Amino acid sequence: MKPSDATPVAPPNINGDGIPARNPLSVEELTDQNVKAVAALEHEARAQLSRTDRVAEKITRFCGSMAFVWLHVVWFGGWVVWNVTPGWSHVDPYPFSLLTLVVSLEAIFLSTFIMISENRQAYMDERRSHLDLQINLLAEQENTKMLELLEKIAVKLEIDISGDPSVAVLKEATRPDKLIAQIDESAKAVETDDEAESASKGTPRDY
Repeated sequence: MKPSDATPVAPPNINGDGIPARNPLSVEELTDQNVKAVAALEHEARAQLSRTDRVAEKITRFCGSMAFVWLHVVWFGGWVVWNVTPGWSHVDPYPFSLLTLVVSLEAIFLSTFIMISENRQAYMDERRSHLDLQINLLAEQENTKMLELLEKIAVKLEIDISGDPSVAVLKEATRPDKLIAQIDESAKAVETDDEAESASKGTPRDY
């Protein structure tokens, strides 16, 4: 057999990790690939966490558990019983000034760790939102290109689409800056209408 008669072999489908990925044969397999891709992104983002972020995340997770609640119930209850029972050496008698100081310091540190975790979560949410925006813009560009190709096919097949003005409108590329301006204008219009309605009813508007 001559080399020119050989059947060409299609290149393997390689994913972002350099591992061959076969084409999905069903919706379930496609969904599974998407879920794994998102999980890989989450794993990569967590791998970039600093030691401080990891400690703050673990502390915040523990503070949001029932174990944290029961620990304080036992601690506070034992402390109060210890310092009010007659005949025992009282380290912090009523009104438990030392306990109040310790709890106040604990609240300061816990709020700091919670803020660190919230800042990290806000960064992750902003990252996901930016990814969603980029994917949506890419999908819009692909749809616009498909409309152009379909219009050319219609012209080639001598199909009259001039009676549908929405085709020309949808072919135009979406401009995010104009969309944001329209959203702001709509929000301002709704707010103005609410203020006018509240003024006409004589009821103050809640802020």
